[in-house]
Amino acid sequence: MSEDSLKSHYIRTAGTFALVGNLVLALIKFIFALTSQSMALMGDAIDSASDVLIAIVTLIISSIISKPSDKEHPWGHSRAETVASMILAFIIFYAGAQLVIKALQSIIHKDIPQEIAFIAVIAAIISIVGKTLLALIQYYYAKISGSEIVYANAMNMRGDIVMSSGVLLGLILSDLFKCPILDPIIALLVGLWVIKNSVQLFWETNTELMDGNTDNSLYQKLFKAVNSVEGVSNPHRARIRKMASLLDIDLDIEVPPEMSVYDAHELAEQVEEAIRAEITDVYDVIIHIEPHGSDSHQRKENFGIKPSSL
Repeated sequence: MSEDSLKSHYIRTAGTFALVGNLVLALIKFIFALTSQSMALMGDAIDSASDVLIAIVTLIISSIISKPSDKEHPWGHSRAETVASMILAFIIFYAGAQLVIKALQSIIHKDIPQEIAFIAVIAAIISIVGKTLLALIQYYYAKISGSEIVYANAMNMRGDIVMSSGVLLGLILSDLFKCPILDPIIALLVGLWVIKNSVQLFWETNTELMDGNTDNSLYQKLFKAVNSVEGVSNPHRARIRKMASLLDIDLDIEVPPEMSVYDAHELAEQVEEAIRAEITDVYDVIIHIEPHGSDSHQRKENFGIKPSSL
């Protein structure tokens, strides 16, 4: 099984676990929320329903990223995973916003049940246990596959654990202090937490879609690898962009001007090998060779990164 096929298999497995697990949890919480009339539990149920959609998207993406590169997609189909992660950010944001709106409406209109049914507490406990197991499974498959979408789903489920814990806390406090308004207040806070996570995921995927990179350690590793090759100097105009879990690297290097094309090419091969040994998950390395001292004759455009800019 090829690396891409193996990754696709891991993503499908993670998506299947997420789909089945969240579907069961969503049904349980919807039934219990309607029975208990708990606003916080209903919000938790809505979130689990959005997780079902996320799992479906994950399964669809697993079949897309396994496709080989073609004329229309010479860099492959890995970016489909990033696009899907962006979609997930909007789904998560919508779920959080819906919870905030419903909680505010309940508080403003004082549409609050005066007693919290014990069945709602049971549902919240089931949700915490179920989401914890699902989060652990997603983190495991995110680690072995290097998949952004599975990692994003794991982060979402970690937030779900906080959400369900908040729901449980609200239900207990509402009953303990005979203060039913705590139920929608907790729901409001949980909704804001979900929105915060969605915004964070959005900015991370947006940076990648714009070919950005905020990890300076990658450039430090890159220049370290280049400097380890004897005969190569002045690495500059370095650019590293992410394509889901893979890295695409562009780099200029200088070699002695009297060196033959063949020998310069051999040095470039050594530089690529050194880079791949220092940095994992490299998709491609493109190296532009220049004669020593030519950096001063470069075009005025300031492309890429050089060691002095870190």
